[in-house]
Amino acid sequence: MRPTTSDCPCGSKRDYADCCGPYHAGEREAPDAIALMRSRYSAFVRGDDEYLLRTLHPDHADREAGDHAVRRSLKETFRRYRYGGLRVLDHRLPGSDGLAEVLFHAKVREGSRDRSFVERSYFALDGGGWRYLAGDMLPSAGVKGVESLTLEAFEKLLEASR
Repeated sequence: MRPTTSDCPCGSKRDYADCCGPYHAGEREAPDAIALMRSRYSAFVRGDDEYLLRTLHPDHADREAGDHAVRRSLKETFRRYRYGGLRVLDHRLPGSDGLAEVLFHAKVREGSRDRSFVERSYFALDGGGWRYLAGDMLPSAGVKGVESLTLEAFEKLLEASR
């Protein structure tokens, strides 16, 4: 992993040690779904497969493959992609189903190719803290006005893409 003193990759403009660092180190749990999503993005930037696995909900589809396969997939992701920025666009607090939603735009490159995307992520509490449960993603290249997108508008785009 990279050094721990620098601006946090999550885009908070805070020092990593005062932002996502304590979550990655296991000193604290992310207090809400937005903080967890930001810390997971930072973990992708930093190549922290341990944190990403720890914050993956037990019911996430990738869990069926087993921890070893998830780690192997994450390491391949770290090798292939470079992360250029994160912006939280919208969020929804947990409803009666206990799920929180976060809509975000991640700038990502694979070599010279733009792989940036917009994702609506679902988060749930598992007894230990907030965990990433699932997500719906669209390439941001085809999304007009991506920086002002709302959860409602994203849902319409997702339906139109199916």
